[in-house]
Amino acid sequence: MRIDLHCHSTASDGTDTPGELVRNAAAAGLDVVALTDHDTTRGYGEAVAALPEGLTLVTGAELSCRVDGVSLHLLAYLFDPEEPALLAERELVRDDRVPRAQGMVARLNALGVPVTWEQVERIAAGGSVGRPHVASALVELGVVPTVNDAFTEQWLADGGRAYAPKHETDPFEAIRLVKDAGGVTVFAHPAAAKRGRTVPEATIAKMAAAGLDGIEVDHMDHDADTRTRLRGLARDLGLLVTGSSDYHGSRKTVALGEYTTDPEVYGEIIRRATGAFPVPGTGGA
Repeated sequence: MRIDLHCHSTASDGTDTPGELVRNAAAAGLDVVALTDHDTTRGYGEAVAALPEGLTLVTGAELSCRVDGVSLHLLAYLFDPEEPALLAERELVRDDRVPRAQGMVARLNALGVPVTWEQVERIAAGGSVGRPHVASALVELGVVPTVNDAFTEQWLADGGRAYAPKHETDPFEAIRLVKDAGGVTVFAHPAAAKRGRTVPEATIAKMAAAGLDGIEVDHMDHDADTRTRLRGLARDLGLLVTGSSDYHGSRKTVALGEYTTDPEVYGEIIRRATGAFPVPGTGGA
């Protein structure tokens, strides 16, 4: 059983539509795929409508958080998408993405880069705008060779020359909100140091005490030594260990199913969730 619990669509910063994502997941031999767009659940309907027979969809979102000045992402699974408090917080974060991206465009212009807001809007194509869309604009202009190369201190990394902040949820509040909405939380790529500063293990321990369910260990941004260390941390803290591609379509080189989650861990996530249930495919559209 092949399970990929972290994927993005055009509802945020992926390049596959939600329908294309689930069809591509089936073609890649996955049995389970999670749709975890940034701070939004807009892609659910299309993904469910296109869900191929034999593929199960886990609904979720990747929540933007910040603690002690460090940004982090929290994967939330199988929560009630209409629960008012969590919905209001997601909308607050999502609505702040536009002025934040416009601020980055202004900073880039001040650095002599001729990126335009219209260019970023075109790339986002109606999705929840984020730094990868600005990064893609830099690729189009030939400023950097790849999206990943834009996430440096020279450009868009936290604290970088063109970085602009946005509203981000306190992770302890996010854990509480997701739990109250019947969901399960997993700390995404917690040791992805090349993205910027990472939170210390002491903070992860506090998050675990506050109800964090797991950490994403098998990820393209974690080397072998890091994965070993995180597995030990998860064991010490009683946390679930997941693996995921963090697929963004053509915006990243990682393939669907390149990293996967153990079926027993997936079963425990389902057992803990009360806000929603995985959706089995019935043939799609």
